[in-house]
Amino acid sequence: MNSSRRQVLKTSGALLLGSGLSLPALSQTAKAPAGARVVLLGQSVPLTGAAGEIGLAFAAGSRLAVGEFNERNAASGLQLKLLQLDDGYDATRAAANARTLLGTDKADMLFGFVGTASSDAGASVAAQQGNLLFAPFAAADSLREASHPNVFHVRPGMIDEALKIVRQCATVGQTRIALVGDDDAMGRAGLAAVQQAVTELKVPPLVATAMVPMGGDKLDAALKTVLQQTPQAIVLVSLSGTTANAIRKLRKSGYTGSFMAFSIVGIDPLYAELGKDIGGIVISQVVPSPRPSAIPIVKEYRAAVDNSDQTPSYEGLEGFIAAKVVGEAVRRAGRSFTTASLQRVMTAMTDYDVGGFRINLRPGLRDPSRNIDLISISADGRVLR
Repeated sequence: MNSSRRQVLKTSGALLLGSGLSLPALSQTAKAPAGARVVLLGQSVPLTGAAGEIGLAFAAGSRLAVGEFNERNAASGLQLKLLQLDDGYDATRAAANARTLLGTDKADMLFGFVGTASSDAGASVAAQQGNLLFAPFAAADSLREASHPNVFHVRPGMIDEALKIVRQCATVGQTRIALVGDDDAMGRAGLAAVQQAVTELKVPPLVATAMVPMGGDKLDAALKTVLQQTPQAIVLVSLSGTTANAIRKLRKSGYTGSFMAFSIVGIDPLYAELGKDIGGIVISQVVPSPRPSAIPIVKEYRAAVDNSDQTPSYEGLEGFIAAKVVGEAVRRAGRSFTTASLQRVMTAMTDYDVGGFRINLRPGLRDPSRNIDLISISADGRVLR
C-alpha cells in the first residue's frame, strides 16, 4: 500500500473513531431532504487494530455507494445513512456496538461487520433484537445456514474460497497440503472450510495443521512441525501480520513450495508487510479486480473513487458493492418497509446482477457457481492472474 493511501485511510479513521456519527460520503449531502425516509445502517468495523486497513477500506467504499444512492434517490425521498463505530477487531466491542446501534441509535439494520468473531457477535445481537445483519465480511460458513435467516451475505463463503484453492493445488499435482492459521474464530472457520473442501474434492487429508495465537512466540515451533511433513503447498488463513511473518520464516528455512491465502488477508496490508517478498503468493478474491475494467460495477466504483480522496482496492470495491446491494433491497421494499418485509425482499434476491457481479442473498443456499479469482502478486506489487 502506498503511503498516501495509508494516510488517507488513517485520517478517515480518526474522523470516525468513537463518535458513532455518519461520515458523509463525497457526494452525500450531510442533511437529508425534508420529509425523506432515512434508513440507518449500523456498522461496527475495525478502523484500528490488526484488521484496521481492511476495515477502513471496506468502510470507505461503503460510504461512496451510500452517497451515490442518496443522489439518485433524492427525488423519491428515500435516503441511506451510515452509522460507523470502531471495534478494533474485537468481538466484545463489536457486540457492544451492535447493541448501541440497534438500541440507542435505532438503526434499521446492522451492516458490514468485519471479522469472523465480530460477525458472529453482530448476528447474535441482531437475532436477539429481531433485526438483520447484512453483508458481513469474512463470516464463518455457519452463519450461512438456514438457522440464520436474518443474516444476508454478499461475498461467497469460506468453503467456496477453500474449494477454489484446494482444486487449484490438485490440478497442479500438489497433494501434500498443509495449513497455517491464526488461532481465532477466523482461522478455525478457514480450517473447517479447507477440511470440508478436501473431503468434497476427494484429495488426501491435510498433512499438517498449525493454529498459532496472534502476537505470540509459538510460530517458529509450529512452522517447524509443518515443514517436517514436507508439504507441497501451504494454505494460510490469517491476517497480514501472521501471513507475512510465516512466509518470511518459511522461505528463510528453505521452503520452496506454494503459498495460498484467503481473501481475508488483504492484498494491500500484505504488500505493505512483505514488499517485494510478496512475489509468487496466490490469493483468492471474491470480487472483481478494482483495476480499470469493462465490468460496469468496477467502472462505477472507479468513477466514484476518482471523485474522492480514496484509491481503488478489493476491500473498497466489496464495501461499495455491499452498500449498493443493500440500497437496492431498501428501494424494492419501499419507504414504509418493516424488518419483516425487508427480510422477505432480501430473501427473494437470489440472482441479482449488480453491474456484472451476481448476488444471491437467500440464506441457507450454497452457491458454488459464484466467481472467485485466484491471483498472484509480482515482486513489484502488480496483480497477475
